[in-house]
Amino acid sequence: DRARERLVKAARKDGLKIKRSYVRTGRRLVMKQSRYAHARQMKRARAVQRKLKTNLARVIREVEKQAPHPESPTAAMLAVAKRIHTQTKQDSGKVYSVHEPEVQCIAKGKAGKKYEFGNKVSLAVTSKKSWVIGALSFEGNPYDGHTLSKQIEQVRSIVGAQQVKEVFVDRGYRGHKHEGPENVTVDRERQGKIAKSFWRMMKRRAAIEPIIGHMKSEHRLERNRLKGTVGNAINALMSAAAMNFGKLLGWIGRFWHFLRALEEARWARAGAGGRDFFPPYVLPGAQG
Repeated sequence: DRARERLVKAARKDGLKIKRSYVRTGRRLVMKQSRYAHARQMKRARAVQRKLKTNLARVIREVEKQAPHPESPTAAMLAVAKRIHTQTKQDSGKVYSVHEPEVQCIAKGKAGKKYEFGNKVSLAVTSKKSWVIGALSFEGNPYDGHTLSKQIEQVRSIVGAQQVKEVFVDRGYRGHKHEGPENVTVDRERQGKIAKSFWRMMKRRAAIEPIIGHMKSEHRLERNRLKGTVGNAINALMSAAAMNFGKLLGWIGRFWHFLRALEEARWARAGAGGRDFFPPYVLPGAQG
């Protein structure tokens, strides 16, 4: 129904006359389908869904009849509508969003949230202080191990090739086949003799998990407002930059309060009654 609605809007914007747009019937059928599905009356729900599919097919035929070679916006919307009309549940590469056909279904493998819809982003952080030094967006849904080489290449270009020596990744990167001077270590259980310093670095890998959560909840990585694959890449970079700027402002704020406390102590020792030398405001991002 959303594909039908967007196709009618694009066709009328290009000057085509759509005789039957199915606006009222489409709205009513969507409500009926959701109610039948909620009541577990799946046979009736599928019957209503077939009517919605028929309405979309009629609009597609009418647009093709009036404009065999439509303009660019209508042609793109017509191609998406055809994919939605012909796709089935078992197909691969299905369209999950009408306005963003590039959206992919990514399996998380967690009980709380089994799937996420969007694009895959790879992050790289430092072992100390957890500064984000790499944020790369990928089209489609590639295997994690196949994204490692591109991510390391981006980190090299940012911090320098000589700075990257050890790379620690989670178990999703098994079978990565990365060829380079870096020593890639996949997370594993502690079995046999492992050096204490090396094991400490392996445990530090888990520090990236809360960083991902903060970037999703506080720096707009979870929901992207920019369109297309270019918008996905820009959003990932801006989220990483916002994370680093937040950490930097927090450090500046804490240093500001430290200097202010030193100045107040100096004036107190001088007998001036603790003169307020610094202005009494708090920098953005300062805590306490």
